[in-house]
Amino acid sequence: MSWKKRCATSAKNSAYLLIVKILIVITLITIFSFQISMASQGENLIGISAPDWNNQQWINSPPIRLSDLKGKVILVRFFMDSSCPLCRASAPYLNEFYNAYKNKGLIVIGMYTPKPEPMNVPIEEVQKYVKEFGFEFPVALDNDWATLNKFWLDRVPDADFTSVSFLIDKKGIVRFNHHGGKYESKDVETIRKMIQALLSE
Repeated sequence: MSWKKRCATSAKNSAYLLIVKILIVITLITIFSFQISMASQGENLIGISAPDWNNQQWINSPPIRLSDLKGKVILVRFFMDSSCPLCRASAPYLNEFYNAYKNKGLIVIGMYTPKPEPMNVPIEEVQKYVKEFGFEFPVALDNDWATLNKFWLDRVPDADFTSVSFLIDKKGIVRFNHHGGKYESKDVETIRKMIQALLSE
């Protein structure tokens, strides 16, 4: 290969490597920015009173109001049907928290929200999902998304997920929220530690 051809090949390789490096940097910046956005969603809700709900249809319990639960630590999780992989991945941890802390002052509340939009889902259908998830704690039907909107979408309109979770302390104050999606291992440990801390207050 002539000197000119070697130089041309080397220049092409250098240009290719530069393009690859630029794409990697752009990808990392995008991922990092997304993680920051996700982590910051709902931060404005921490430290304020949780709104009450008025859901009329319940599974595993008669109707409950948030105002009835003062003195309890409450974990609220919004979820959809069992076809959702994120809900399926997080359901075992909800059951774990419920079983570990139900006798220590924790109340777990499931809020069923249909997707992709509000719709009238019969309670019999939701009962099937509750059974498939193994939920023994109270579950409310939020078919019109009234509670989801009040808790989340009205206050975080650019939310990436609707499957949000809230930890509410014994005085009814929001102390933690998980922005939605499935619980990663670090999320599980964070929620567990928060539950323990709130129960000890």
